[in-house]
Amino acid sequence: MPDSVALAGAAADSGRLDANTGVIVFLAFAAAYFISALMRAITATLSPVLTQDFSLHARDLGLLAGGYFLGFAATQLPLGSWLDRHGPKRVILWFLSLAVLGCLAFSLASSFAWLLAARVLVGMGVSACLMAPLTGYRRWFEASTVLRANSWMLMTGSLGMLASTLPVQWLMPLTGWRLLFWILAAMILLAMLAIAKVAPSWKNVASAPGMGMPPRPPALGASEMAATLPQEASYALVWRSRYFRKMAPLAFFNYGGMVAMQTLWAGPWMVKVTGNSLLEAATGLFYINAAMLATFWSWGMVNPGLAQRGWHATRLIGWGVPLSLAVLAFNIQAGSATGWLGWALFCVSSSAMGLAQPAVGMAFPASLAGRALSAYNLVIFAGVFVTQWGIGLLIDAFLAMGLTPVAGFQAAMGVFLCCCIASYAYFLSMKADNSQQ
Repeated sequence: MPDSVALAGAAADSGRLDANTGVIVFLAFAAAYFISALMRAITATLSPVLTQDFSLHARDLGLLAGGYFLGFAATQLPLGSWLDRHGPKRVILWFLSLAVLGCLAFSLASSFAWLLAARVLVGMGVSACLMAPLTGYRRWFEASTVLRANSWMLMTGSLGMLASTLPVQWLMPLTGWRLLFWILAAMILLAMLAIAKVAPSWKNVASAPGMGMPPRPPALGASEMAATLPQEASYALVWRSRYFRKMAPLAFFNYGGMVAMQTLWAGPWMVKVTGNSLLEAATGLFYINAAMLATFWSWGMVNPGLAQRGWHATRLIGWGVPLSLAVLAFNIQAGSATGWLGWALFCVSSSAMGLAQPAVGMAFPASLAGRALSAYNLVIFAGVFVTQWGIGLLIDAFLAMGLTPVAGFQAAMGVFLCCCIASYAYFLSMKADNSQQ
């Protein structure tokens, strides 16, 4: 295995990594993202035992699950600047240290407030696990490889979510949920060691003109202007991008909502609406995440060929979102007949939204990639937090109005569907692509 000194030299000399080094670096970052995704989704599996131990309502469960995403979102703006300035290796190691502390704090929690605070700290700690490698890939890999690496990182995330279902359910009688978080802390430490050894060091783009920089578009736009700015340029160019604004509502409601279903509400739906046992619900979550793993692996295989044939991310999203809306509407209408298969189809049909992250990153020069990706991630995870907590609040509100649990879940999901439809309408109305800022 190449040592970090050799890798750093390779990165500094050309900006691009050779194939073997690229695979090793990818695997190191993927290990951290695997654990990040496992902790993201673990609330769905642990929700029954946490509800029992801490007497949680639906709104509490939604807030607890969303606390991860609140912590995640809170770090995204400074994270983007730090990634551009200091590079993925340094930043992710600092952040993962917080995740270790968060896991240990969660395992010792004696109240809901303590649980929530620890969950927020975990979210902050793993908030660089996707943005750090994507920022590096923008410079280390060719454009077609970036798309494939992004999809396979998401596939790794699905593998982590897969591990949060039946494997966690099987471990619970042996370890309990408290010891489980000590095991997770140890896994994070191992991932940190791997990244520290193999990840390339960072060389500031401003001091290496042209390294990793895309060709300029014909018209002068924000991306082109940003290429001439110093490394410390603000987020203003990101927020002003028409393409960024076009994608933001979909990121907030549609993609954020899909993650909210996958990481929390699919589980309670299967228990309270479909009537599954806890083991059946955990099995259903396993199948959902297995379907997502296969989906993101497939996107990674076909993306380069699709891009060459003109099927870029924006076009794929434009075709994919209506399908996901139709599946969501059908699931709501079917009510208690909707089991894991219905939610698996919804998540799979929403997966095209995952293509937006590299597309947004490639709309900007390498010197702004970290900020662009982190700003977009902020929108996604703010959407996950709002959706997870909001659905819980809506369920409790509809139950207080006298609706049955099935009708309460259906009504809350109906509000979510209306938000998704509105965001897609905005997407269609905004004329911009990722070369026109």
